[in-house]
Amino acid sequence: MQKSQAVAMLGQRGLMMPVWVNAALAANDRLKLYLSVLQAAVAHAEHPEREALDLSRELTALGLGSATWLHELPAGASRVGGNGDGDGEGKGDGDVLLIPELDRLVAALNDDLAIMARPVLESSTTDAEPHLRVHQWQAWLDALHGEQLDRHQLRSLTHGKRPAHGHAHSHAHTHAADVDDLDDTPDDSLHLLIMDLHKAINRLAADLASEVIAGAHVWQLADDDRPLVEAFMRGLHRTAPLKFDHPGLDTAATRDGDRLLLQNDIGTNDAHVLVINVQGLAITLTYSDLHRTRFAFFQSLLNPLGASWSDMSSRVAPDLNEGQAYTVGNARFACEDRIRLARTLEGIGAAIVFLIDWNRARKRLVNFVDKEGAMAVLTAAADNEVGHMAWLKAGGERLIFGAMQAVGSGTFRIGDRLDEVLGETQARTFLLDVMRLATQALMNGQPIALVADETRMLLARQVQRRTTEFDLLDEHAAYCQTLAQAVSDALDHGHDGLREVAADVAARAKAWERRADHIVMQARDEATRLPRWQPVARLLAISDDVADALEEAAFMLSLIADHHQKGWTAEVRQALSKLAQTVLQATQDHIRALAIARHLGEQGEPGTSGATDDSDAFLAATWAVLRAERQCDDLLRQARRAILHTVEDAPSLMLANDLAMTLELASDRLLSASYALREVVFNKAGAAT
Repeated sequence: MQKSQAVAMLGQRGLMMPVWVNAALAANDRLKLYLSVLQAAVAHAEHPEREALDLSRELTALGLGSATWLHELPAGASRVGGNGDGDGEGKGDGDVLLIPELDRLVAALNDDLAIMARPVLESSTTDAEPHLRVHQWQAWLDALHGEQLDRHQLRSLTHGKRPAHGHAHSHAHTHAADVDDLDDTPDDSLHLLIMDLHKAINRLAADLASEVIAGAHVWQLADDDRPLVEAFMRGLHRTAPLKFDHPGLDTAATRDGDRLLLQNDIGTNDAHVLVINVQGLAITLTYSDLHRTRFAFFQSLLNPLGASWSDMSSRVAPDLNEGQAYTVGNARFACEDRIRLARTLEGIGAAIVFLIDWNRARKRLVNFVDKEGAMAVLTAAADNEVGHMAWLKAGGERLIFGAMQAVGSGTFRIGDRLDEVLGETQARTFLLDVMRLATQALMNGQPIALVADETRMLLARQVQRRTTEFDLLDEHAAYCQTLAQAVSDALDHGHDGLREVAADVAARAKAWERRADHIVMQARDEATRLPRWQPVARLLAISDDVADALEEAAFMLSLIADHHQKGWTAEVRQALSKLAQTVLQATQDHIRALAIARHLGEQGEPGTSGATDDSDAFLAATWAVLRAERQCDDLLRQARRAILHTVEDAPSLMLANDLAMTLELASDRLLSASYALREVVFNKAGAAT
């Protein structure tokens, strides 16, 4: 007789509750996986030409690796009857899902439902709602026979949408055929029952806890578990204040055989659950989320900790559950020692708070930046442990709209997005700064009105410094410098090294040159709307000749590397390398001139020492470009002498000479760009050129 059975026979059923809860949590994991297998079967039936989703890793993690029928079930599913349009709606009474192993899957669902429900049923009276609801669903499963599911039955199993009038209740049907009388989305489902049981089990776990460690409800822990629980809670407490009064982050921990289990409820959402399994020096994390974008966000937070994720790309079928099917994923962390194990748990704990109300913050941010920008802002807020909840509490989008309105109608027009006016980088930085302001203010007990005032001041300073034209000039110049750096570095690699890198350098140079072209096109578009952009558009068109010449030089290097370095002595290579380095230095001087020109005149009135210093520095940078161009003229002649003196192979000689001429051409174009920049700056300052 097992000890657990003996305890139950002695009437001490309360002592069995931790065992039942542990078993229920394990059954919950299996039930969710069974539903994932069913969803994978639907996806394969709708698109049989695609390979069925491989869930072997998840099955193995839950001890179901030997269940071959579960592995093969999705691939065996198909659609029969109906209109055959493949839209996933299952229209028509005859349009059903054929699953050869459906009886085994239903039996597995029924068995684990009983295991999961046991602690909940044991802790409530027999006439309570859980008993009625569980028994009705068990009867519904018992009546489900054969190998076919119609669309009503499928939704009754899988949908996760709560009815508009409140909590799902006991509308389960006692016979499978009765589901034909349901609306398209029945009030209750097996999926909803599983989620509700999971919440009830979490409450039981908290009540069962024999002690509290750093705020975590724990029971049946080993001595070695305590430092690990403390590490997780240390990370959780470090960032938990950033949620303010929002509910969530309750943690429970227990030992199940050779595993330490940690569970965090995150927030109040049914399907938003995090379970951590620690076994030896390995951590396995299971995370579920209704929002795929937030799932990807959480992945990005945990990847620096060494997370190895299961492929989640096909886990959610959009045609199921009215889009409410949750995504479930597993991450594994392999730690070399217990110190690293504790640090990883601490990092996981610290990241959880940034999931709370994340999707609400993302939706509000897209009023001001694009979707990628919203993700970047939220990621930066998490990386800096600033968070987004304070911003939401301080007004969220109303805070930004108020600041935009206060700046004045001459800056923002109706419909303008923040990144369209400030620029992408500046808009993201501003939003992160506002989140930081809001967090500091609310953490220090300062009024929300102060946050609004500081936000208006911050935006006013951003607008005052706004130089979008120079953002494009800087970005284009950066591509030119990158191209020059790549050519210079490639020439330093030597004979064999050039052969290894030249093709890659040419490919990357082509991509950079195309991006530079897009900047020129963007400036031209702006110039058609705003006359003040016209000098900038002309300057960028001239600067683009620099990018074209450097991209051409990179292409020549790829030709030279292909068996055309015959006769290239150290003298030839050094002459060409020095020419490339001088062009590189000229691009850096041009960037320096742009940086000074951006703020020219901001440090003082004309004639003051500050203004004079800036003007002198700007002119010095442009003169450096002029000197570089003259130096490149001399270096071109030196390179030609070296090439003619040592290179006899005709293709090698021609390509070496063409490379030298192209580099010198880049310096010529840089000088033209420098003169054009001087014109822009002098016009800006109101001086005659």
